Amino acid sequence: MPLLAIGTAALAAEIPFFFFGGPSGFFGTPSGHDVEFHLYSWLEVLAQWKQGIFLPRWASMAHFTYGEPRFLFYPPASWMLGALLSAVFPWKFASCVYIWLVLTLAGISMFLLARRWFDRADAIFVGAFYAVNPYHLVIVYWRSAFAELLASCLVPLLLLCVLNCAKEGRRAVVPLTLVLAAAWLTNAPAALMIHYSLALLILLFAWQTRSTRALKVGACAVVMGMCLAAFYLLPAIYEQRWITIHEVVSQGSRPIDNFLFVHTTDPDHDRFNRIISWLAVFEIAATMAALWAARAWRRTKRTLWNTLAGWAILCSVAMFSFTAVIWRFAPKLEYMQFPWRWLLCLSMIFVVFVTAGFKNWWLRGAVAVVGILVIAGGWHRFQAPWWDNAADLREMRDNITDHIGYEGTDEYTPVGADPSAINKDAPNVAVIGTAKAADNIGTIQISEWKAESKSFSAEMSSADELNLRLFRYPAWVVTVNGRVIEPKAGAAGQMLVPVGAGMNRVQVSFTRTWDRKVGGWISVLALWFVFLWAVLARRREPSVREAE
Repeated sequence: MPLLAIGTAALAAEIPFFFFGGPSGFFGTPSGHDVEFHLYSWLEVLAQWKQGIFLPRWASMAHFTYGEPRFLFYPPASWMLGALLSAVFPWKFASCVYIWLVLTLAGISMFLLARRWFDRADAIFVGAFYAVNPYHLVIVYWRSAFAELLASCLVPLLLLCVLNCAKEGRRAVVPLTLVLAAAWLTNAPAALMIHYSLALLILLFAWQTRSTRALKVGACAVVMGMCLAAFYLLPAIYEQRWITIHEVVSQGSRPIDNFLFVHTTDPDHDRFNRIISWLAVFEIAATMAALWAARAWRRTKRTLWNTLAGWAILCSVAMFSFTAVIWRFAPKLEYMQFPWRWLLCLSMIFVVFVTAGFKNWWLRGAVAVVGILVIAGGWHRFQAPWWDNAADLREMRDNITDHIGYEGTDEYTPVGADPSAINKDAPNVAVIGTAKAADNIGTIQISEWKAESKSFSAEMSSADELNLRLFRYPAWVVTVNGRVIEPKAGAAGQMLVPVGAGMNRVQVSFTRTWDRKVGGWISVLALWFVFLWAVLARRREPSVREAE
């Protein structure tokens, strides 16, 4: 019954998909801010799986096949899941299935948490309401931030694990470790938010219970979670020096540009900001009203009530511009980019307090209806969602299968590359320099041109340089006739390979750099350590309880 109710609510959130599919009225999907980034990533990963690359690192179709290392830096959970769904379901339905599945999973995780405090009917309501809460609808219809949406499944589990810290001791470390590791592997901004939330929750629990047990459990879980995710985290941290990562907090994506009700020079940006700002005001006001209405709940669950109230205040305050100094100096906090992302956590607290404070079903329904009206008002008054129909989705797929490629991402562009200067009509390999000027171009035969390995031969009448349709990046290793050489950079940052007269056999391989190797081994060892910890904790805990 809970699964049926939550799944039905998630499906109801997608009803507009069947009415806004374009002029023909056929099935469509919202084309939010990040939709092309995610959908192209799914198609690219699926294509690389067919080449035998299980964990892609180089997005070969980005920047119209010049490539970028996006899969080194963007966490793998969402694009692995999206690629899997794209392999199983028809392409035009893949994003729809993804959204339904993730909303349902979010509702289930919320239901598991809610069963600690509510009866079955109320817990089902909490799970269904959380699955389709107003902020999730904004993510679905305006943002298409599929990784952040997936991270919403972890927020209830975070609180569930923290609640177990004080009671279960060492046994609570492993579940919390897995949640924190999953956060890093799902969405980096959400992982930052989850870790800051964890710090607050642990401190509040430790202060109220006058016990350091939660602090010790939290510290162990943070370290072990990072070690489990080291195969992704270490390369992402070390290799940032090789890409233009500063673009992630460029104008328009900085916290200072995204506080509630701010004005910028971009009208489109401000229209969306009005939608999210009024939504935030609604959730803050409704949470505070429900918190007051749930004061009777506080008498039986004082520690929990105080903790959730403190968490709600943090989430609410952090979205306003007077906290700009904190956003600037708190470690890595600016990489959350958008202060209103705290709605991801506030939405969970919001549905809990609405259920605890408003016992009448009609009042709960009224809150849900007002939330929908806020969304509808933003839709009508400020900015309607954009839509992709079946033809748009088919064009994306064709751009991958026909090796046309797509626009890349600014923050993942290799240092020295200039996507605006690339030649979209250039062949994969071309001769430049004196040989071309003398109209004596060598013969080039390409034997392999895959995402992470490329090989070809070039028979040259004289020494020259070969221009590759590939951006230069330190992980690429080039060998000419078995000898490793250092490629040069062209005007757009593409790779130039010097070759001599005669036959040249060239191999270009995307290698495992030392940080990827070390990160992988740390994750393997951490996985083994977590397993041992779980076994020993289960054996030790009964003896500790007997002694107590």
